[in-house]
Amino acid sequence: MIDDSDLMAKVERQFIGLPSPTSPRVGAGGHPCQGVYTTPRGQRPRTAFIATHYNVDFAEHYIAPWLAARGYGFLGWNTRFRGAEDMFLLEHAVLDIGVGMRWLREQAGVDTIVILGNSGGGSLMGAYQAEAIRPTLGDLLRGAGLEALHALPKADLYVSLNAHLGRPDVLTDWMDASVTDETDPVATDESLNPFNPDNGPPYSPEFIARYREAQRARNQRITDWAKSELARLNAAGIPDRLFPLFRCWGDLRMMDGSIDPSERQTPMCYRGHPAVANRSPSIGRANTLKTWLSMWSLETSRCRGADQLAKFDTPSLVVQGLADTGVFPSDAHKIFEALGVADKQLALIKGAHYFEDSREEREAMADLLCAWVAARV
Repeated sequence: MIDDSDLMAKVERQFIGLPSPTSPRVGAGGHPCQGVYTTPRGQRPRTAFIATHYNVDFAEHYIAPWLAARGYGFLGWNTRFRGAEDMFLLEHAVLDIGVGMRWLREQAGVDTIVILGNSGGGSLMGAYQAEAIRPTLGDLLRGAGLEALHALPKADLYVSLNAHLGRPDVLTDWMDASVTDETDPVATDESLNPFNPDNGPPYSPEFIARYREAQRARNQRITDWAKSELARLNAAGIPDRLFPLFRCWGDLRMMDGSIDPSERQTPMCYRGHPAVANRSPSIGRANTLKTWLSMWSLETSRCRGADQLAKFDTPSLVVQGLADTGVFPSDAHKIFEALGVADKQLALIKGAHYFEDSREEREAMADLLCAWVAARV
């Protein structure tokens, strides 16, 4: 990791723990909503960023000291689902983000809030902003939760940073299409095996088309089973169940750099060589049935970025590092095109997923974000 000790000497950090409208403080003392607010030492900034992920702990987000050292606040915010991806439900995550947004407005004295949609958190923060603009999740909430949904504080600016288009989209793009039995990690259709050298790389256009179709079919098979299994269990008085998911490091772009060309290394994914990573746990490795339908299903999830971004009336910046091995230039272009606002900008710059390989590249990214925000505040 890049040494940021010089920046840490210039900033202050405050831990925040708060209840949610649909989740109180637990008996052991923990709050469902937790985070760390990083600010310039001795200052109360009037503009602040907030970043949240579906399950990754963003409290000590890597970019916080870099933005705070430039005069901004940064709330690395976690919902009740941090470290609990298998239990995720979008409607409650949105309410938890609203708690952090309200704290920035009412307690931190922030006038301008910038949503930072980073990595998988891009579509989650996009969904939050879309719900703050025009709520659609009311059928899933009641009482205090429904009231909170209709009172979500809206952010002023939106930044997409090395973000996936949507949770169902990225999982499907990464799925190994050659899986023939979801209960057997070994079962494989060799004609679709991306790691069989007879198939590539390089992969032919015909193989790519067939592979992508098979990935979507795999997602739909799991969705069909999840819906029928949930109905079966509910009829027996059982609310839900867990199930595993295997082999989800199979995006052809991780092996073949000629597909969606960029400056990335291939073969490579976030866990190393895709052929090795694909045999190990990955995103979506465990789910409840309800979580699959809420977060991962192409058919039923509301975590698809394009649908949410189309509602935006928020000035937006899309930033994509060209050495990223899991988010690709076409993903950034799709996000940019989906944004419904006229004031939008796309920047393809040097750097990996977390800009972890070069201090200069991280500095350049932070400067870009701050200059864009400063021009609109």
